[in-house]
This record gives sequence, C-alpha cells and structure tokens, in this order.
Amino acid sequence: MHLFLEVRYTEDMTNISSEVWRWYHNVSECHYHIQLTVKYRKTIIDKEVEGIILETLKGFKERFAIAIYEVGFDGNHMHVLCQFLPKYSGGQVIRLIKSLTSKRILKLPQVKKELWGGEFWTDGYYIATISSRGNRTVIERYIRNQGRNTKDLQMKLFEG
Repeated sequence: MHLFLEVRYTEDMTNISSEVWRWYHNVSECHYHIQLTVKYRKTIIDKEVEGIILETLKGFKERFAIAIYEVGFDGNHMHVLCQFLPKYSGGQVIRLIKSLTSKRILKLPQVKKELWGGEFWTDGYYIATISSRGNRTVIERYIRNQGRNTKDLQMKLFEG
C-alpha cells in the first residue's frame, strides 16, 4: 500500500514554523513520541543505517508537514519526537516513515542478507502524544476545574 501525504499551503493561510501550528481554521500543538523496532529485533542499526534514516527524514516538514525534532537510535529500534497536523493519523505518519526509510535501507547488501523477507521494520509500533502544556495529571486537573471559582479551589483546614 502506498501512502502519499500531499500538503499544499501558502504563507498567508498557514504558519507551521512554531510549536503552535495554525492551519486554515485549526490550531494544533500535538507532539508525538514514536518508537519503531527492526524486524525480528535484529541489531543492525549501525552508523550507516542511522545516516540513511536521518537523510530520509530531512525535509519531512517541507514535503509532508511533519516536523522531526529528535531521533534516537539503539541497535534494534529508534525513537522519534515529531509534530504533525491532526488531519493525519499516527498510523499514516508511521507508515510513511517506515516505507520511505526501509526502501533506502534495504538496498544495503548487509541488511538485505539479515532481513531476507524484504521488510525492515516490524508491523507494530509505539506512539504517544506529548504536550508542552503539562502531563496527564495537569490536563486532568485543568479539565476538572473548568468553570470553578478559584476561591473554591483553596484548601481548607476544616470543612465548614
């Protein structure tokens, strides 16, 4: 299955240069932590593979409106901190990252020898949302206290 995320915008309609993205009539501040694992948990991410992945991820913001902020590698998996428009699902973005990176990595003879099935990444993945405005507890408290008077939130020594 091929996935093409086509994003067209002009400067007067959008601003995706800051942490808060404005896109037509929407504003978003969604960051994601993604973890992808190599097929069969093979430890084959070396400096050459890292270089290919980083080179492939360059320009994602301009091409697909997916900002890649951090990429971390271990021998058999990688972590990505990114931001993308909420019109895309996490699965769509992950499929795009997997397909574009694996297409280039599988051209390496040493990788092709280790992963004979023609797939570089496992089918699964990990994804979590991250907010610069606080963790889950902070957001829960914020929602729970909507519409309450601030003096009602004052802790009391004795209930009266």
